[in-house]
Amino acid sequence: MRIGFDVSTIGGMKTGCGYFTDSLLSHLAALDSQNEYLLYPTFGDHYWQPDWRKTFPHLHRSNFKLGLAHPTYTAMQSFWSDPPPDFEAQLGNPHILHANNFFCPTAARAARVVYTLYDLSFIEHPDYTLEETRVAAFNGVFNASLYADHLIAISHYSRDHFLQTFPRCAPEKIDVVYPASRFLTPDRSVYNSARVKFAKTGQAWNAARALRANEFWLSVGTLEPRKNHDRLLQGYAALKASCPQIFPLVLVGARGWLMDDFEQKIISLGLQNNVIVLGYADDFTLHWLYQNCFAFLYPSLFEGFGLPVLEAMSLGAAVITSNVTSLPEIVGDAGILLDPLRADEIAQAMQSLLHDSKLREQLKTKAFERSQKFSWDTAARQVLKIYESLAI
Repeated sequence: MRIGFDVSTIGGMKTGCGYFTDSLLSHLAALDSQNEYLLYPTFGDHYWQPDWRKTFPHLHRSNFKLGLAHPTYTAMQSFWSDPPPDFEAQLGNPHILHANNFFCPTAARAARVVYTLYDLSFIEHPDYTLEETRVAAFNGVFNASLYADHLIAISHYSRDHFLQTFPRCAPEKIDVVYPASRFLTPDRSVYNSARVKFAKTGQAWNAARALRANEFWLSVGTLEPRKNHDRLLQGYAALKASCPQIFPLVLVGARGWLMDDFEQKIISLGLQNNVIVLGYADDFTLHWLYQNCFAFLYPSLFEGFGLPVLEAMSLGAAVITSNVTSLPEIVGDAGILLDPLRADEIAQAMQSLLHDSKLREQLKTKAFERSQKFSWDTAARQVLKIYESLAI
């Protein structure tokens, strides 16, 4: 079986889609030595990774090879938006074509199309995204409802939401395949063994190493409206009003969209000396931050899964997160769930952990135990089984 696999989101500053694609691919490589994989770094008519030559995943497996790649955004867009007559031949005549970046190909005739479904936040809350991104994402999921032979949803919430939005899509065409944490163990040696390599080069690490273990709050996620940083700041400011000697709040994540006034909001709340914005962090810095935070805060307004929450749980962090969309499905009773629209609830949850060390330790233990229910090996086996069922 020949599998065409979209790796366009695997870049130097990966977010959720990129981590899903990268982790799934590496575990497929470890599992499958029989089938041939053609990896496409330029896939679709919207998302373009300009440095794909540097970030292309070299798996050192003879059955995993570079597939069709375009030298420019224009060439990529032209190929996918107006497919040539030899469309599948140029792709290497795959039996399976797996899309991972919201774009869904519509010109495949012999290949069976598999589509990874992340979330429909752009439909539910169009104000959370830019119009260009929103249109591209909607076109992708709409085409998937018509042209995909099988969909892989990253949570039951995303699957159910998709079926409610596109009720003519057959439910049996959609399976849930949970992501997992890429941090395999809370063992400090994993971090310490690689620390020297990154200590001199990582800007985020240079700032993080000034923090004291168990004396900072942590939140990880792209700076965008959906992640609800505004109410997180409001809740933190309310906590500061009652606890002047407060742990700093550390924010990790690349700058996204519609957040141009974020720094001004920090200043307006009088938090400029308390909030540390680290920006994008490498995995080893993240490992240390997750493992050593006092608690992990993630009051997101909408998630298809919520990978940072699971990452924090896998490294034994106590978690405070939202009671909406997919997050209760992932966290269960292993964290504090709250209404993300209520800044006062965020403050109260933080205060409860400060005043109840026993509760914090219980949540840390529960978080780690629940995280073990999610496995990339299991996910890769599920996906391979889907490929095999379509190839029959």
